[in-house]
Parts: sequence; C-alpha cells; structure tokens
Amino acid sequence: MTGLGAGGAILLYLYASWAEFAAAERHVPPLRDWRNWVPWLAALLHGAALHESFFAAAGIDFGFFNVMAMAALLVVVLVLVTQLGKPGDRLGLVVFPLAAVLLGLKLLAPAAPHHLHDTSLPMQAHILSSLLSFSLLNIAAAQALLLAAQEWQLRHKHPVPVLSALPPLQGMERLLFQLIASGLALLSVALLTGMAFVDNLFAQHLAHKTVLSILAWLIFALLLAGRRYYGWRGRTAIRWTLGGFGMLLLAYFGSKLVLELILHRG
Repeated sequence: MTGLGAGGAILLYLYASWAEFAAAERHVPPLRDWRNWVPWLAALLHGAALHESFFAAAGIDFGFFNVMAMAALLVVVLVLVTQLGKPGDRLGLVVFPLAAVLLGLKLLAPAAPHHLHDTSLPMQAHILSSLLSFSLLNIAAAQALLLAAQEWQLRHKHPVPVLSALPPLQGMERLLFQLIASGLALLSVALLTGMAFVDNLFAQHLAHKTVLSILAWLIFALLLAGRRYYGWRGRTAIRWTLGGFGMLLLAYFGSKLVLELILHRG
C-alpha cells in the first residue's frame, strides 16, 4: 500500500471532517466552494493507495484490514454521490473520520494477505453485492446515529448547533428507509449468489457468517415491514437499524477478525 497516498487521504479526510463540522455550526451547506472537492480528492487517493494491495498478482487480497479499508472507500463514495442531490445531508460528520481511522489501521497494522483465487463472474457478483450492501447499510447506521442525536435534542430541548443544521427529522427518516431498502436488496443478492456459488460453507468456516448475515437480513426485512404496516419510526427504527447493522458487522468483520488475526486461518 502506498504510504504517501494513504497518508494524504487520511489528512484530507480529517480536514473534510473539520470543514463539515465548521459548516454545520455556521448553518451553511457542507463544504462550500473549493472545499467541496476535498473529500473527492481524499477518496481518489484512498482508492489509488488501496488498489496496489487489494489487487495483487496472487489474486484479490481479502485480508481483514484490506476489506475494512475498501468498505470505507465505498461508503465515502456513496455518501459523496448522495450529497450531490441532497446537499443538506451531514453524513460526512460520521463517515469521513471513520474512513480516516480505518485507512490508518490498514496503514499502521499490516496483516498477512488472504488471497481469493476464484475470480469467476458469479464470485465477482457475490463479492460486489456483499461490499455494496454492507456499505449502504453502514451509511444507514450512520444516518440512524444522526437521527438518534436529533431525537435526543428534541426530547431534552437543548439545541446543539451541529444538530440544528441537519435536515428535518422526517426527511432524515425517509432517507434512512431508502438506504435500508436498497441495502436489503443488495444483501439478498449477496446471500443468494453466496449460497449458489460458494461451495462447502462448513469446510471454509463460513457457516457462522452465513447464519449471522441471514439474521441481519431478517432484522432489516422486519423493520421495513413494521414501517409499512405499523408505521414504525423514531427510536424503534433507530434500534432496529443499529441492531441489524451490528449483526452484519459481526457476521463479516467479527468472523474475519477471529479467523485471520486470532486463529490465523484464511
């Protein structure tokens, strides 16, 4: 991994985080004028730095920190694209510093590579849908945290400048459920392609990951059903969103953490 590019991306992410916070305090759109390009440049450096270690000659490296850094990049790009149409959103307050931390972990704590040699089209579809679904649901979890902060502010009647700069609660909730619906659709594709094309789940130590991913799918599906038929919102939606994402986080990164960094298995 190119240290210079990764270091530059981290510095730009930190600057973008500070600029988002300062803009929120002044109640102005996020990252006005030339600063609007700072997170895009950070993402470009992030991708360039990660490309060298992710796509190795021996195959795609799906090591723990590599995948965390790749997921962080996808989350940043999705947030930036979303902000093109919704300039009032402040997801960068959560996403940019998180990307800096995850990229820093990749840079400072290199782990042994875990190469994926099967690069067939079905496997690529499984990998892409898995990463995109995780990234979208990661953004949904960040959105839920912002909603929780807004709810706290309303209940305690204690205005916080940064929170007051967020869009109205109803619009934030609508975006949350749009993200969950899109993420659930991609998670469905990931599960179906995984079950169809990944052989011998138990021998590959993937059974627990599959079970936890299915439980996460059920949590998000029940949340959408509760929203449609019972009008679930507010703290109920926040708890279910964070619970579902926590299950998904445990399914993928929890299992990779144990297998690769503790048990030293591929």
